[in-house]
Amino acid sequence: MCGIFGIISREVSPELLERAQRSLAHRGPDDTGSVVIQCRTDETCHVGLAHTRLSIIDLSPSGHQPMRDPATQNTIIFNGEIYNFRELRRELEMAGSEFHSQSDTEVVLAAYRTWGDACLHRLRGMFAFALWDDAKQRLLLARDPLGIKPLYYYQTGGTFLFASEVRTLLQTEFVPRRMDATGALSYLAFGSVYEPWTIIDGVKAVPPGHQLTFCDGAVEIRENWSPLRRAIGSNRHTREEHNGTGSGNLAMYMSEAVLSHLVSDVPVGVFLSGGIDSSSLVAVLSHNGVRATTFSLVFKEEEFDEARYSREVARRFDTEHHEIPISLDDTLAILPAALAAMDQPTVDGINTYLVSAKAREAGVKVALTGLGADEMFAGYSNFRRVPKMERVRAHLRNLPPVTMRPLVAAVAMVACGGDRRRKLAELARQEGSVHPYFLVRSLFGREEQRALLLGNQYGNAEHELDRILSDSIAATATLDPVNRVSYLECCWYMRNTLLRDSDFMSMAHGLELRVPFLDRGLVEACFQIPGKQKLSGRLPKQLLLANLGVELPIEIVKRPKRGFTLPFERWLRGEMRSVVEEALHAKRNPASLDTGKVEEVWNRFLAGETSWSRPWALFVLQQWCEENL
Repeated sequence: MCGIFGIISREVSPELLERAQRSLAHRGPDDTGSVVIQCRTDETCHVGLAHTRLSIIDLSPSGHQPMRDPATQNTIIFNGEIYNFRELRRELEMAGSEFHSQSDTEVVLAAYRTWGDACLHRLRGMFAFALWDDAKQRLLLARDPLGIKPLYYYQTGGTFLFASEVRTLLQTEFVPRRMDATGALSYLAFGSVYEPWTIIDGVKAVPPGHQLTFCDGAVEIRENWSPLRRAIGSNRHTREEHNGTGSGNLAMYMSEAVLSHLVSDVPVGVFLSGGIDSSSLVAVLSHNGVRATTFSLVFKEEEFDEARYSREVARRFDTEHHEIPISLDDTLAILPAALAAMDQPTVDGINTYLVSAKAREAGVKVALTGLGADEMFAGYSNFRRVPKMERVRAHLRNLPPVTMRPLVAAVAMVACGGDRRRKLAELARQEGSVHPYFLVRSLFGREEQRALLLGNQYGNAEHELDRILSDSIAATATLDPVNRVSYLECCWYMRNTLLRDSDFMSMAHGLELRVPFLDRGLVEACFQIPGKQKLSGRLPKQLLLANLGVELPIEIVKRPKRGFTLPFERWLRGEMRSVVEEALHAKRNPASLDTGKVEEVWNRFLAGETSWSRPWALFVLQQWCEENL
């Protein structure tokens, strides 16, 4: 895992590349490198590439980047891991390629030399890379199908820039420090900024599973591969007629996914919480003869400690188990640093920062996590709730206006009593293009968003956001209700919150997180399974449990679902109250929010009328803008 940055412009100064490297140093503390290439067809054009390296595969200087292909003079900077690089290398060697390192980066260079853009279909892993094609005088940017690794770009005049982090682009001084209207709107709507937008005006994300080319001043973006798109393209009735036979090889896909993610020249650990997801990773490893090294956080406070579950899994599968003790006071102390580590504002992610910091201190450099299991195996309550809400919405649409008006008015009267009632009122009003999934995942409703945001530029932002969300709903027309929720979770909450937070919060400590449940083959297989089969049985995620090869301890399977939560509700009313209150009441407002409405949200929280996540989201946005804008 690494940090990458590049610029194509008339002039590229070494100082600019060094500044970018400093901005990305946390992502790659082991090595740095840069190069300036003069374009052959235009002597006024220069390409600058900078890299910071976290050495995971081929720890020798042979893995140094930028890396140049001596046969073509193509140059690459790479962030991520290609799990099937050894298989690809053997195939390329049989075709005549020679290699000078043991790195996966050199394999990508050779694959591009041999197969061109089609090499992207062969890469199995998580990646974001930039490749300068010397013959075509073209820059190629590529991102993995699920968006596990981030990649952002910005164009102004004849200058094109890209980077692993938004803040790095801000450091170049080419990018105006101005908040993007649609990015800000999506943040208030969902607690994280939704791609393709970012929080910065003009900076966009390269879409997952897409390649972007920059040639002669023009940007072209096209999709190359997507397991989600392939699943949507499958015929729903064919899948249902087979009555779930798509799950027949699921155990094989599970084993391949988990084992492939062990590729590394440094030890690989497993973050073990004692829940079904992380315990399943340990179970698969054990079933395949691999003794896992596991790491668990152990809270000193009994009400938050779940050590007995992780200890039982470690005992059952004989792992080399390590416990990392921590207190809530420790957690509270790292909050300022965690906020400063955010590449973009997010209501989540503090827990990942904490886990990553403690794991890195304990010597962990690469760790597997259970992220993605809920999305693939219908683990959230949303998989039952959203289809029910879809049915209610369909019934409401069939009601005549004379019936709907008093119903909406009645619901609206009770909506002020809490967040759930507010969402119910929005569902009854059917405002805009709101779909039950986005309603369930929403933070602030549309009326609240309008009240919080100052200025009249947000009308177009509403239209843009609604258009993208509506398009994603339309794309799921051939999916059954459960797989539709799975697709939406992958495209929105998982990508824009879980994966992004995991990336910048772990890389803040030079830690690589890997997500076997999002392996390409496993994801595609899961989308071929009818949704009703994913929800069958009396146990949670029974389809996952049935394909591990071994049984999990029954106390792990039947324990109540509980994420890794921190006591923000208590903190905001106690230890953090003065800090948050002062920030939300400040007259200086870098986020351009209506201070009166912000205070109203805070007061409603203190009165117990709304969730802690809403004032916390406003506080995080204010802090991020203060730091970066």
